[in-house]
Amino acid sequence: MNTLVFDIETVPDVALGARLFELEGLDDADIARAMFARRREKTGGSEFLQHHFHRIVAISICLKTSKQFKVWSLGDEDSDEGELIRRFFDGIDRYQPTLVSWNGGGFDLPVLHYRSMIYGINAERYWDTGQLDRESRYNNYTNRFHARHTDLMDVLSGYQARAVAPLDQIAVMLGFPGKFGMSGSEVWPAYLEGRLSDIRDYCETDVLNTYLVYLRFEVTRGVLDIESFERQCTEIRDYLTEENKPHFTRFLETWNAS
Repeated sequence: MNTLVFDIETVPDVALGARLFELEGLDDADIARAMFARRREKTGGSEFLQHHFHRIVAISICLKTSKQFKVWSLGDEDSDEGELIRRFFDGIDRYQPTLVSWNGGGFDLPVLHYRSMIYGINAERYWDTGQLDRESRYNNYTNRFHARHTDLMDVLSGYQARAVAPLDQIAVMLGFPGKFGMSGSEVWPAYLEGRLSDIRDYCETDVLNTYLVYLRFEVTRGVLDIESFERQCTEIRDYLTEENKPHFTRFLETWNAS
């Protein structure tokens, strides 16, 4: 079975905010400030926008097949949102993988659901619950308790909100690098500064952390033994070394140091 770890990075959909809240004429930064303020007023403190107010600016993938291991961000810096989402669902059609995420069920996938409708994207394989493949009745991407999509945050917390932990802290706990260089709250300011390349790099290190945590989870549930786990870690280290990209090099150095 192919494994596809994914993560998205988003910014406020200021075009939608302008239409819904009659903010036309303001610049993007001011529209976003107004959206955050409305959300803060409604929640009593949190500025985190509802799912449908998020626009996707990066989707990063960690793909493991019998023939390759690869980490990359879909499209390029000039790709529009529709192309990124289309490529994501095309990858599901092509590889029919096990999806792995951290809070993908709670955030990434709902955002992808809403945004894919804007562009009329065909995601038939993803939504299949037995119409295309009979086995999908018993193991599909959209059932929270099926393994076709493994939301590690959900599974490891036992589906208990009070037991949820951040990816960064779990990664560090297990001896992996965790987050560095950026955090989710810094994506919007970075985007306004035109630093989409940094956002894509950050997203790629997130999927690396997620995949490493997933491998450790596979050990605890008996799918991998320690020797197999170590071999896969060596494969990842070799890949990062060969790619020789600055953010991969920093990730590897941090991993080795920990």
